[in-house]
Amino acid sequence: MATYNKRGYKPKTKVEKKQNIEEGSTTAEVFNTLDETASKTEDFVAKNQKYIFIIIGLVAVIVLGSLGYKEFIAQPKQAAAMNDMFQAQKYFDEAVTGVATEKDSLYNLALNGGEGKFGMLDIIEEYSGTASANLASYYAGTAYLRLKDYKNAVEHLSNFKSNDEILAPLAKGNIGDAFVQLNQPEDALGYYEEAAEMRDNEYTTPMYLFKAGAIALDLGQADKALAYFKRIKDNYSNSTEASKVEVYIGKAQVMANK
Repeated sequence: MATYNKRGYKPKTKVEKKQNIEEGSTTAEVFNTLDETASKTEDFVAKNQKYIFIIIGLVAVIVLGSLGYKEFIAQPKQAAAMNDMFQAQKYFDEAVTGVATEKDSLYNLALNGGEGKFGMLDIIEEYSGTASANLASYYAGTAYLRLKDYKNAVEHLSNFKSNDEILAPLAKGNIGDAFVQLNQPEDALGYYEEAAEMRDNEYTTPMYLFKAGAIALDLGQADKALAYFKRIKDNYSNSTEASKVEVYIGKAQVMANK
């Protein structure tokens, strides 16, 4: 049980006197230790203040340098990259929406530039490290995919990094498409699975679940394919893939039961 002494209380027994002496000694010891620690800290600071100020100065330089880099170098560089990228992006958009016979030439213009303007490959080289160069990797990879240059498509799409709801899974899925054309179905399946799991939305998720299921069927992995097709039926009933998934569920069930 904890006890306390009232103010003005005087110990009456030898035991109480001894206890008070011990408690006083312990308290004094604690304060002595704190004093010694403070004294040692003061001595250390006094002896090493030159080095401490140098360290503080270096930290300040790094912080201020980082802020200065962002304001005076990174931001203007990104603005210039966006400006130079405009024409290449326009070519790409026209290739996607334009006449089929013109698509290849437009994709090439998007990659290499035209009318004295940069292409996506120039943006990647000239503005490395910017958000525009990163996005240019996506455009370049997709353009190479449409031009059937699948190895370059994989290379550039692999360099693209994004947290975007749509672009992130599309990039992974496009790599899967390239591996299908390179006759590497196992690699394609891995990228389709990754693309399907990256985000949960009504567009990319069922699309890549369906592609993963189709490749799994081709590889003889009927149980895996069936699981993917059922996820589309159960969770993405309003998707385009859901309208045709029943046929594939039937195929997968037949294969699984053989």
